Amino acid sequence: MPEERSDPSTRQHRNGELLLSRRRFLAAGTGGLVAAAGALTPNMAALAARRTSDSVHGRITITDIEAHDIKLDYLDWLHYELNHFYGPTRRTVYVVHTDKGFYGLGEGRREPEEVLQKYIGTSPFDWVGDETSVPMVKAMYDLMGKAAGVPVYKLFGQRYRRWVPVGSWTVSTHPSEMADAVRNYAAMGYTWMKYHLSPFENVFDQLEAMEQVAPQGFKLQFDLTRFHHYGHNPDLVERVARSPIAGSFEDPLDTTDVDAYIDLRKRIRLPVLIHGSKFNHSFDVLRRAADGYIIGHHKLGMILQRAGLFAAAGVPFMIQWVGGHITRAMTTHMQAAFKTASLHFHCDAETWKSDVVKERLEPINGFLRVPERPGLGVTLDREELERLKHNNPPEQPPYILKTRFRNGTTMYNIMSPEKSHFMVLPNRWRLMPMSFDWPVSSQYWDDDGSEEYRAMFRRLQTEEMVFRKE
Repeated sequence: MPEERSDPSTRQHRNGELLLSRRRFLAAGTGGLVAAAGALTPNMAALAARRTSDSVHGRITITDIEAHDIKLDYLDWLHYELNHFYGPTRRTVYVVHTDKGFYGLGEGRREPEEVLQKYIGTSPFDWVGDETSVPMVKAMYDLMGKAAGVPVYKLFGQRYRRWVPVGSWTVSTHPSEMADAVRNYAAMGYTWMKYHLSPFENVFDQLEAMEQVAPQGFKLQFDLTRFHHYGHNPDLVERVARSPIAGSFEDPLDTTDVDAYIDLRKRIRLPVLIHGSKFNHSFDVLRRAADGYIIGHHKLGMILQRAGLFAAAGVPFMIQWVGGHITRAMTTHMQAAFKTASLHFHCDAETWKSDVVKERLEPINGFLRVPERPGLGVTLDREELERLKHNNPPEQPPYILKTRFRNGTTMYNIMSPEKSHFMVLPNRWRLMPMSFDWPVSSQYWDDDGSEEYRAMFRRLQTEEMVFRKE
């Protein structure tokens, strides 16, 4: 096809526009990108919803907030491993009431009373783009959607996808249990599984076991948690990437080392993801350090800004808010409405037996259907809420983590849910360099009442780690 021609004045005008857009992109940094996507302009969709609500109901005022602390049971086949990592799961469920009879649902951490009091006497629409509380913003958007008669995604703008990809999650453990997790999650409709690599299990032994049971198309997201593998992280990632079930790598390097990320992207063809930018998603995004980003545990106001940034830059991302099906519903609406939020997201709702809502968002071939009912699209199961308030799963006491090397060496450490990060970030304790591929297998040695256990536990309390040839 011949090149399109234009007169010099038109060409000069177009070149000027191009130069101006480049200057704005590079000079303005994050702010320029966000403004370009309109994330900082008034949210016209939410304003329109408010006008609709006001015309029908008048001003809606929050009158009361119920806060219920609950404990949940893990799925039976996950209980042993997850309880040894984290102990019983706790979270707070919020039921927010208004003077017009609507209620909104939120969940997450227990917020201080002074935070909750900020919402009393206000309108849910006062909290568009809330920068105060992650648990409460879910209830605010649930209320806004119900009052305006629209699903939550319409409060953000147009919908970009009707079906949203979702992943499953587990912890690093013995290869046979990892294979069980793949088999069970695949049967539940998931096509992705994420886990944090741990130096207390060999990643290649785990891969071999999981490859034998994974159905075609099932993929793994490997989270290296910026761990300095005793060896060479890029080499490890390259070797893992050869597996037919390898899907993506999260935080394989220190996220301040942008040049190393750029080099790693050139070395492997699988997506490299950054979770928690050390540069506030500015310098690293401009230089294309990652194939995609994970925004985890941030407040909605920041997520809206970053969604605009990623849309302007054409960078895919996912939102990671941990919780049950209230959280899964909110995240599904956001992933549907943000232009480049196209990556599978995680919230861990799949790990628990029960929930406080009647509706469950369950995947079909890895995708969730975006709810179309007003608000989040979930309703409170008051009976189950009351049951979970009195539920008392067994606490996990401290135990000994016994790691056996194939040459007969054994390593002992004290482990407890209070130091769960030890399982994936033992380098924080400054004990010794550790690797994801050394020839080991671990077991959880619970107190069996034996003198051998008591003696080793006393020794570990003094030495912190025991490393011996047996």
